[in-house]
Amino acid sequence: MCTHSDTKATEREKRNDMSFSRKRSFTFGAYGGVDRFACGDEMRPDSAEDNLMDTVDSPASDSKPSLSSSSNLRSQVLTLGGELPLILTSELGGYWIDPQLERLVDVSPTSSHYGIDPGCYDIMERDAEAKVYRDFFCSRYHHSFTAVDVSLGPLVLSVCLEEEENRLRVILRMKECSLHGVFSSSLFPNIPSAVELAKMLCDRVTVSKFEVVSYLKAPELITAFDEHRVSPNFKFGILYQKDGQLTEEDILSNNDESEEFKEFLSLLGETIQLQGFTRFRGGLDVCHGQTGSEAVFTSFHGREIMFHVATKLPFTDGDPQQLQRKRHIGNDIVALVYQEGQTPFLSDVIKSHFLHCFLVVRRIHRAEESDGAAYQVCVTAREDVPPFGPVIPDPPLFTDRSLLRGFLLTKLINAEISCYKAERFSRLELRTRSSLLESLQAELSTRSQCMMGDPSLSSLACSEGVRVVSEGSGGFIENFKRAIRVRSHSFDTLGVPRKSGVTASQRPRAEKDGESDKSPGPQPSLTDSYGPAELKDQTSPQEET
Repeated sequence: MCTHSDTKATEREKRNDMSFSRKRSFTFGAYGGVDRFACGDEMRPDSAEDNLMDTVDSPASDSKPSLSSSSNLRSQVLTLGGELPLILTSELGGYWIDPQLERLVDVSPTSSHYGIDPGCYDIMERDAEAKVYRDFFCSRYHHSFTAVDVSLGPLVLSVCLEEEENRLRVILRMKECSLHGVFSSSLFPNIPSAVELAKMLCDRVTVSKFEVVSYLKAPELITAFDEHRVSPNFKFGILYQKDGQLTEEDILSNNDESEEFKEFLSLLGETIQLQGFTRFRGGLDVCHGQTGSEAVFTSFHGREIMFHVATKLPFTDGDPQQLQRKRHIGNDIVALVYQEGQTPFLSDVIKSHFLHCFLVVRRIHRAEESDGAAYQVCVTAREDVPPFGPVIPDPPLFTDRSLLRGFLLTKLINAEISCYKAERFSRLELRTRSSLLESLQAELSTRSQCMMGDPSLSSLACSEGVRVVSEGSGGFIENFKRAIRVRSHSFDTLGVPRKSGVTASQRPRAEKDGESDKSPGPQPSLTDSYGPAELKDQTSPQEET
């Protein structure tokens, strides 16, 4: 005869079994490795665990969870004992987490499975063929051509004859992408025309002829277009999450830094003084101290990285949202969360149109380790962000600081590059590329016809104020600058007071929330397609130093 306690235990076992088969279900060993490390058979209050399972595993609804349900989840999480996972998924879904559930097995961090070869820490390239024109065309005699296709729009074609290799190298630039091909010259009795070469790369080309580009500085303009997405600079947010903190307001309001957190920051980079800093500044103020006095900076494999550390950005009394901090971290694409304690990080706790990925690190004190500590790592990203390396080791623990540093910096860079493939950013990049290509084609065509001595075009160009490239304005160059330049951070637009004496309660609610119905400007900027005011001042990932 079954007792009530036996029945309850059986139901709980069934629930745990079902959780392993669900894609986004939650168990206490799922995303932080509680089964693997510290908890063992430690018992938790049945009612709290059951209620939390019901809350997190409930079907996603179309409406946002209410404040009362968020508070209820917070109280339930904080009443649970043992070691909690690093990350909890949103009740509404929309995020993936790594390591996955099936990877969690009981493996000692000293076993042969622990860690991975640092040689496997390969940094992704955002555009692997962006420098083909610079590397293979600019140093050789070549020709470029332009046309406007009825269906494809503006086209820019470059052709180079590599006589030593007996081959033709061709690049066709379209709104959607650039196509690169290499053809053996022996395939053709005569060198194909520009139209034939374009159709060999893309059979959708319908133009009957191309115009020759005769403008002497065309290679500079074409190189700028091809490499407009290439940058050696990155900026990432760093959030400090203390035990018991589950909300954005709590996390962004931290000011004090523990010794452990300072030690972790020193692992990532060097704490620098912003005043007079001459290297990549990541949108921080290096002249007037409006973004704090310190930041964390590092160089890594030829790339410069600036960290927006929440605790080092200005704190505003009376502003629970801390907009002066969120204006930077909320405009980053990837952020790193350092956890002190056992409170999980909620995937969607930081409200931002730009943040698409979080790397969460928790320090675990272990008696068997030489220094008594190890770092546990977990990653969460929006579901349309493709997976990226390096692979998180099994188990996700690091005891070697140098190994952890290389892993985190590589993972952060690759995370941002992978995030650009998400729907929001891919649409934005397509819009920017289309605008730049249209401007480039028009610029090359007009300049070339002026070069050929067309008096009507020459006088028209002069009357419209078209200047040469060296003067720094006009045509493609100006549009290019708009697309990649640093946006100045406007306090008025964000609703953030210039003077510390103005409190958040004195500002309109819409401004405090960073929401605005104003339409963005017409210029082809990387950020002008977003409505929220806090995003209109987004510092481009291609930001100049």
